[in-house]
Amino acid sequence: NSGRAGVPSVSEDVARDALLKFVESKWNYSSKPARNLTFKDLQPITVYRYRLETYTETRASAWQFEPYNGQTVDGPQYGMSPAPWDIPVSLPQRYADKVEKIRVPHASFVCHKCKGCGRTRCTACFGRGQKRCTFCHGRGRIRNKHCTSCHGRGRKRCLSCHSHGYKTCSVCLGSQNLLHFIQLTVTWKNNVSEFIPDRQPDFPDRKFEKVSGDAFFIDESLLVYPIQGFPDQEICDVSTKLINEHLERFTATSRILQQRQSIELVPLTHAYYTYSGKDYSFFVYGLENKVFTSKYPSACSVL
Repeated sequence: NSGRAGVPSVSEDVARDALLKFVESKWNYSSKPARNLTFKDLQPITVYRYRLETYTETRASAWQFEPYNGQTVDGPQYGMSPAPWDIPVSLPQRYADKVEKIRVPHASFVCHKCKGCGRTRCTACFGRGQKRCTFCHGRGRIRNKHCTSCHGRGRKRCLSCHSHGYKTCSVCLGSQNLLHFIQLTVTWKNNVSEFIPDRQPDFPDRKFEKVSGDAFFIDESLLVYPIQGFPDQEICDVSTKLINEHLERFTATSRILQQRQSIELVPLTHAYYTYSGKDYSFFVYGLENKVFTSKYPSACSVL
């Protein structure tokens, strides 16, 4: 599966520059071998990457509340609440991830929490305003002497509620009322699946995730059809598999807004070279000319 017509390849100068840049990022590598190596062969390799994107919209609603301080209550008296999918929202830019929270119309009402008094009993002292002294265990004396921590009383002020025995209600923040409403959460997400046929045992495929390629085929529709007739049958098979997977996964919970599939040619060149009488090699990959090597000569081998 080595180089063929149209497969991008790099020159010796580009390969050397890429290797030098890579070596500079590694503190324990010397740039001397990269500068002085002798190239033997540069083999371009055909690498196709298939990508399927399914852009979905999901809607979920849940009850929320906030302190009520006299604001307008949009309740059922103003009309029927619309169903989640009937609420109009403005679409974000296609394939962009976004979350929007919307208050459902005509679904608010005011109710009382903390029995309407705006405060709750302190859980630290159980509403007593005092706590047992931990030094004398509530006895007021230690070895027949007055406890200096509680001055012989056996109890101390509860610091949690400042001796009041109650605290401001943490839910209504003391306003004594709560405004309940239904909040709709709309989530737009671009779900991406990628596939590269694994045909290079010496090169880790996960490295391709960080680089870009040249997209020579792009197909976009509400729902795309599996690719047929492409020379690499594995790409056709994976297109069918991933499209079916996406349909099964996303139609159950979401609305599919758009799909896009593409095939990229990702540059990969295997560079063989010699240095100090020994053979080595490295890979240059992606349009960014990143480098991967499993072995690099140490400069100290040259006397």
